Amino acid sequence: MVQIKTSEQIAKMREAGLVVAAIHAATREAAVPGATTKDLDQVARKVLAEHNAKPNFLGYGGFPATICTSVNEVVVHGIPSDDVVLKDGDVISIDCGAIIDGWHGDAAYTAFVGSGHAPELVELSRVTEESMWAGIAAMKQGNRLVDVSRAIETYIRRQPKPGGGRYGIIEDYGGHGIGTEMHMDPHLLNYVDRRRGKGPKLVPGFCLAIEPMVSLGTPKTEVLQDDWTVITTDGTWSSHWEHSVALTEEGPLVLTSPDAGKAKLAELGIVAAPDPLG
Repeated sequence: MVQIKTSEQIAKMREAGLVVAAIHAATREAAVPGATTKDLDQVARKVLAEHNAKPNFLGYGGFPATICTSVNEVVVHGIPSDDVVLKDGDVISIDCGAIIDGWHGDAAYTAFVGSGHAPELVELSRVTEESMWAGIAAMKQGNRLVDVSRAIETYIRRQPKPGGGRYGIIEDYGGHGIGTEMHMDPHLLNYVDRRRGKGPKLVPGFCLAIEPMVSLGTPKTEVLQDDWTVITTDGTWSSHWEHSVALTEEGPLVLTSPDAGKAKLAELGIVAAPDPLG
């Protein structure tokens, strides 16, 4: 069952989303050469405490940290550690969430540590982020879930990959509903699988965490012995971007974006819903 939210509930999710945005800003600033991924986790904990918010990752299924820190070939669910020291040239994806009064926010971004990154890595992150926005733009009344998947996949497939070949759209992980829990129905693929049908209709109150994960090589992954860390099977580096989005009567509202998605959606010719928090 898909949980449909009222405008008041969406406003509460917006509060949680702004905490997530604050964590992103603080961890992005802290992701410098010499920092450990455990340092970034401590930064996130401090932001949560400052906003009287709860972490939704810590303890989730036994996860031992506040955020996921996925470096280079790690796609998702990397565990912060004192042993992982960021180096110049690394790429890190940080996934985090927050809970306010029982309502969840969840978002991820990819950042470059230091300088001198290969152009194909910069392009990988750009393609992944833009495919997320293509999916957000497809959150329209009357569309179905598959239209979001199709928009993400279509954007990625239309981008030429430096050096040739195709980007790997990670198959085993995708987006999800969000609300009173972090992961809810429906599961959102980042590609079209005709065996799954069209999925539910998108109606006002529908909330999704849209999160493409893309690699420079394979779409296949494996989980390490810690039962969490997900890597590409061929060792190619990856990117992960995510926003939590609500569909309202007035259009999409990007709950985890500082400006509620207004500027980026305007570039795509879409008017974002008004921010319920002003």
